[in-house]
Amino acid sequence: MSDKKPVVGILMGSDSDYDIMVESAKILKQFEIPFEMIVSSAHRTPERTLKYVRSARDRGIKILIAGAGAAAHLAGVVAAETMLPVIAVPIDATSMRGLDALLAMVQMPAGIPVATMAIGLAGSRNAGIFAARMLATADPELEKKLLQFKQDMAVGVVKKSDRVQEKMADDGLI
Repeated sequence: MSDKKPVVGILMGSDSDYDIMVESAKILKQFEIPFEMIVSSAHRTPERTLKYVRSARDRGIKILIAGAGAAAHLAGVVAAETMLPVIAVPIDATSMRGLDALLAMVQMPAGIPVATMAIGLAGSRNAGIFAARMLATADPELEKKLLQFKQDMAVGVVKKSDRVQEKMADDGLI
């Protein structure tokens, strides 16, 4: 991470969420977007969570990403306490395999918006990319990096297709 002030805050309800939420951090680092990451629970440490969220804007934070499982109230509590955009990442933490968290996050009442990503790793990665896209609306250099990222993904798909064709030929299927 750079020496610049963080512009994205990543919160997770438990340290057990780290392996999922670190994917958001990796994406932000790839795009050279300064971030910070903390553990703060909407249920077990509500005052810590509120203090963090209420001070975020004054500290330069522009976007908050909140990952949680089970009841997954973290993103909603965060969104209720700030005007900053909030991105939620549902985490598979119960026998419901993240569906409980997903439903909690997408069922926010009118007036308390939370942008909700997919469950798990893909959702965490997309949260980082979505944050980068929001920031890129005011940063042409970041927009160029995102366009290159998108082009690189397309090239990767073509290479994977070529490998599949080679495997099919090796297996005598074509």
